[in-house]
Order: sequence, then structure tokens, then C-alpha cells
Amino acid sequence: MRIIALYLPQFHEFKENNEWWGEGYTEWTAVKKAKPLFNGHLQPRVPLDGYYDLVKEGVETWKRQAELAKKYGVYGFAVYQYYFCGKKLMEEPLEILLSHPEIDLKYCITWANETWTRAWYDLQEEILMKQEYGSEAEWKEHFDYCLKFFKDPRYIKVGNKPLFNIYRTFDIAKLADMLGYFNKRAKEEGFEGIYVVAGNTAGGVEKRKVLVDAFYDFEPGYTLKHHFSRLREAQYNFATAFRHGLNLIRKKKILERRIPIKWILDNIAERDYEENEMPGILARWDNTPRRDYKGLVYTGASPAIFGETLASLKGKVSGRENDFVYLNAWNEWGEGAMIEPDVEEGYAYLEEIKKLS
Repeated sequence: MRIIALYLPQFHEFKENNEWWGEGYTEWTAVKKAKPLFNGHLQPRVPLDGYYDLVKEGVETWKRQAELAKKYGVYGFAVYQYYFCGKKLMEEPLEILLSHPEIDLKYCITWANETWTRAWYDLQEEILMKQEYGSEAEWKEHFDYCLKFFKDPRYIKVGNKPLFNIYRTFDIAKLADMLGYFNKRAKEEGFEGIYVVAGNTAGGVEKRKVLVDAFYDFEPGYTLKHHFSRLREAQYNFATAFRHGLNLIRKKKILERRIPIKWILDNIAERDYEENEMPGILARWDNTPRRDYKGLVYTGASPAIFGETLASLKGKVSGRENDFVYLNAWNEWGEGAMIEPDVEEGYAYLEEIKKLS
């Protein structure tokens, strides 16, 4: 079993975020402002190694994280790429990694091909950066940019194919043409093609299965949307509606949405996976730093439950060429989905990975 941890690069300032969210905005801005919303709710979460900056302290931070990943058995990182038909956002951390080959870290790209809106504030209709795909001229520009990463010896490959994750392939109307072009160019560059992995998400799944090589389950949303029992859905909806009603009359708001994490992790551990389906897993989840009382917390998370689920997945993927498990995430601090050590629980989740290495 090789664990690929999804990786968020939004730990540095850049022009657009300053314009959209305020001067000096990074992921830490929301994390530091978080507050408890129910008894036993642990917020704010504090990183054990401090509030790093992936540009100002990029090399030092990458080195420290690479050492941690290697020590505890995380195979590599799937770094989010925000690419909008030629326009790039948050590209600097990945470029810093590329320019420092001494950083001992396996990695690949996950193209987070969503339109950016003010969804964190329930303003989904207010578009910040629209995702469009263009045609061959735009695909060439995108491939040319990715190629320098594909050629990096540290870049994760399946056989002689660079592994390229696409979060929402189902949004790309000309997917066959785009991937046909990518594969042609990859072969011209000495590869056997591109190993394309499509995300199975809450928002949808790719039905044109012949166009991609494999799928990764983006958790917990995929299980919540597609593998949640009707009974548990009814329990969840009733409790959420009850708390919402209380918030209509309360001055001090309480968290409306809670789900026991075992409901998700038990399902992940028990169900079967197709040969080209890479399971997903999460250690914990709490996106109230971004969404306050309208957020969602998966309650009852613990290193022990995480480790048990991971052990089950190891038995399901062992022996496969694509024996990957996708972990959400290394450092999604604003969603409380991180394996990176924090002050409260230290290295406990990483220790569970190490036990299975």
C-alpha cells in the first residue's frame, strides 16, 4: 500500500487572494480565527511545527515535510494545481519544490479544475475565477507547463506514465480530445503516455470510463453522497434540521451539521473496490474554520479508528500495480483534514501509518 496525501499549497500570500479575501490572506487566516461551537469541540487547531509560509520559507518547509513523510511511511504528495486556461494560481510552492531536487519527496499533480466562487460564504453564484478548457492551443500550453514536472525523477509514475490526477473530469466536455493530445505529447517526450486518475467526488463521477486509467475516491464526500445508507441519511437530516431550527431563535449559534466519522470510515473499510479504483481515506474533518456554524464536523475521530480503516484498505490494494490509497489530506487545515502534526494530537495519526509501512 502506497499512501498519496493530497496537498494544499495555499499557505502563502498571492495577489488574487489579497483582492478577494483581504490583505495578507492565507489558509492560516481562517484557521487562527476558528472557535469551539459545541461541548468538546477542539478549535482552533495549532500546527506543531508553527505557521509556515510556503514561499518565504518554502525550501525549509518542503524539506521538513518531506522528512516527516518519509519517516512515517507516506509515499508521496498529490499537490493541488490551480490552472485556468493559462492562468495559474498558487503555483509558486510547487515550482520551489521542482527547483530544489535535493528535497527528497515523491509527488504528483492533482488538477483542481473547479471554478472559484465565494462558496465559503454561501455565495456560490459570485464567480472569482472561471474554469474553462479551450482547445488544442490551450491544451498545449497546459501540457508544456506540466511537462517540466513530469520529467522530474521524483514525479510519481505508473510504469513509464506520469500520474496526473484530475478532480472533476466529468466537467470537461472535450475530455477525449484533451487526453488524446496529452497522451500524444507524452509519447513524443519519451513516456508511454499519461496515467490519468479521475476523482470520484460528491459532485459527480466520470461515466466515460474508457477515457481514464483509474479513479481515486475523494473522501469523505464520495462516501457521504454515494454510499450513505438511507437510515443514516435520515438521522443526519433530522438532527441538522433540529439544530438549524434552534439557530433561528438563538443568538449564540451552534454547529448544525455533525456526522460520526465511523459512519464514513466503516463504509470505506467494508466495501469492495474495482481493480482501477483507488480507495480514499480521511483522518479527521472539521471545516468550521472556513464555514463557522454552517460547517460540518465528523465527530469521534481518533488515530485508532483511522489506523483500523487503513489496515483494512491495505488488504484490498496489496499486490496491485496501482496500490495507492489517497489520503485527504496532508495539510487541509481549514477543513480540519490534516495528517500533519498539531499541538493537541502530535504525531499520533502519522504513527498509525508507520505501523503499516
